[in-house]
Amino acid sequence: MKQMDKIRFGVVGTNFITDWLIEGARDDVRFSLTAVCSRQEETGKAFALKHSIPYVYTAVEEMVSSPDIDAVYIASPNALHASQAIICMEHGKHVLCEKPMASNSREAERMIDVARRNGVVLMEAMKPTLSPNFRVLTDNLYRIGTVRRFFASYCQYSSRYDALKRGVVANAFRPELSNGAVMDIGVYCLYPMIVLFGKPEAVIASAMKLPTGVDGQGSVVCRYDGFDAVVVYSKISDSHLPSEIQGEDGTLSIDRINQPRKIMFYPRDKTKPAEDLSIRCLENEYYYEVKEFLDLIESGSVESKVNSHKNSLDTTAVMDEIRFQSGIVFPADGEM
Repeated sequence: MKQMDKIRFGVVGTNFITDWLIEGARDDVRFSLTAVCSRQEETGKAFALKHSIPYVYTAVEEMVSSPDIDAVYIASPNALHASQAIICMEHGKHVLCEKPMASNSREAERMIDVARRNGVVLMEAMKPTLSPNFRVLTDNLYRIGTVRRFFASYCQYSSRYDALKRGVVANAFRPELSNGAVMDIGVYCLYPMIVLFGKPEAVIASAMKLPTGVDGQGSVVCRYDGFDAVVVYSKISDSHLPSEIQGEDGTLSIDRINQPRKIMFYPRDKTKPAEDLSIRCLENEYYYEVKEFLDLIESGSVESKVNSHKNSLDTTAVMDEIRFQSGIVFPADGEM
């Protein structure tokens, strides 16, 4: 691909996440939005009108058969990610797949195998790990010395939980769609942990199961050599705690693990002042993950060094273990 060629996208899913990604993607001159796929033609047409999209499809197979599409962004329910991504990749299309990439590690392994066999890019759309301030975090990790604890908190009360208490079950709480707190919220804590430190040696987890069979909140302790990682997440309560990486020489504080905007370094030596290491980002937060994806396509690479196949697979495997210990089972798990 010649430098600065347009990369023509189709999108699967018409929810607010797709709106946000399109807004950020359009900051990159290489991005061209060609098609949308929605199960309901009326919904697809309305979305196409809103975003000036030329083509509307109601089936993924039909959309990816088009020669006018180079890549696909998938933002459908979690349970559909694997099957839809595989269809796209078997047709030679690059795939940017919304987090979590798959329902379980078995699906993730199959997706990665298909991507490698077809020589296409497959990347999980985990935006915080590709943000400038996450790079600041990794570049300054050495300053805290020997790591002794990683703590990540992401608790955000869901308005859909109010509906659930009234007896209305939204998609966010349906096990048949591979949803729940760890899949929607906890993944934002776990993926950065995996990127920074790799797969843990052991996982100890507990969760509160909702009447639908998914988790509403959970707590996890992940064991590493010489330190532990503590992760808390919830869709049924709020938290305003920052996340931290604690070391023997200091601490790095992250204001929001899902959207890092403020990174502080606190030296253990109290005679030295705290430092604000943050970078002010003028671009839309979704711009960076799209840029990474487009860079990979343009360079001929098949996977990101940050949101790599291994990091996605390891994160999915940790979520499998969390769900197993918490008694959370999805139809997609089958005979796992």
